[in-house]
Amino acid sequence: MNENWMQKYEEVKDILVCPTDLETYFTLHEIAGQPLETMEIGNVSLPSGKVVVRDPLVSLNANQSPYFIQAPKGNFPVTIAVVKSEDWGDRYAVVKVEFTKQKPVIYREALVGIEELEGVTEDDFFGFGVDAGLGCITDAHVLPYVDKFVAEAEVDNMYDDYFAELFAQSYKDHPNNQRDAGDWINWVIPNTDYQIPMFASGFGDGSYPVYFGYDENGEISGLYIQFIDIELALSEEGDEEDYDDDQPENFVFLKD
Repeated sequence: MNENWMQKYEEVKDILVCPTDLETYFTLHEIAGQPLETMEIGNVSLPSGKVVVRDPLVSLNANQSPYFIQAPKGNFPVTIAVVKSEDWGDRYAVVKVEFTKQKPVIYREALVGIEELEGVTEDDFFGFGVDAGLGCITDAHVLPYVDKFVAEAEVDNMYDDYFAELFAQSYKDHPNNQRDAGDWINWVIPNTDYQIPMFASGFGDGSYPVYFGYDENGEISGLYIQFIDIELALSEEGDEEDYDDDQPENFVFLKD
């Protein structure tokens, strides 16, 4: 991130906003006729407030750049809004990190500071890539501890040989809104107190936007991952028919 990039960001930041009031996913019982339910999955550890959202099985390592906006530091509750559709099944629509109780009045996309902002339009978003059907929230300060764990784990496949058992246990402990192989965990990195929530990504692989919610005083009140825009998904129904319901296989953490 440099001065020129920041100048361009100031020019387009009011374009890179979410057109949906994401907080309604946590306050309404249904949207567009689709029932909603909320599910608390514990805290996320943000010791530096440098937030990182990634696919945990593909791109979770110390080389990952955090969002350039400074978030609050500490441990914060994470809640998932689940859409319970007859056609889609139970899907994780929006994930929220709650920093304060204040309601957001605008949602600005979270960026790392290297995005190409020239020519951005109101329909654009940058988002983060998902290749193993999962997302997670963590902190740049925590990533070296992930690298250390992976280096010392000595397993061939981090999902099959390590995480699969944790996800399956999550289902046994919290069967609501999960498939029997498990759809979320709150991972505590061994030999630390750092928590990294991991969760299924809406309709699966793809690119998903992340937003900081700002209250009426311009303060950050939450972080939101939008996996499913229910109204948009209904208008484009059929596009998700090829969703692969299988659990991730043969993915490992990158060790660059």
